[in-house]
Amino acid sequence: MFTIESILIPTDFSLHADDALSYAKALATPLNAVLHLVHVIEPVVYPVDWGYSGVGFIDVENEYTTAAEKEIAAAVKKLVAEGFTVKTSILHGRASEQILTYADENKISLICIATHGRGGFEHFLFGSTTEKVLRKANCPVFVVRQRKD
Repeated sequence: MFTIESILIPTDFSLHADDALSYAKALATPLNAVLHLVHVIEPVVYPVDWGYSGVGFIDVENEYTTAAEKEIAAAVKKLVAEGFTVKTSILHGRASEQILTYADENKISLICIATHGRGGFEHFLFGSTTEKVLRKANCPVFVVRQRKD
């Protein structure tokens, strides 16, 4: 029998990710499932030579991490106040790979992920994190579509 004990919600702190979190909360409430809120910081691609000197690129990733820590802490505070058990992680790497690895390592029951509706040429170039997770996950994936508004 399939039971939902844990729900992984990847977040980029967008409205779309908030929608996925809302669904995850609705699913988790009657089951008392643990929410795993995960943010992935993808590698920053730096140009070989901008002609500038003294640009602190390492600081960019540190700033992303600091900002993510603040955002995730605020989300956890709200979720805990609502009665949820929450685990968090800020990961570094390719988003789809990190999400899948986290899900496997933490024996996640369900992934609840938003889609941003990337299409056309942009989708061809970059692919879709949601699509990759949907295709390769070892657990069920609940996909929340982008709002029309």
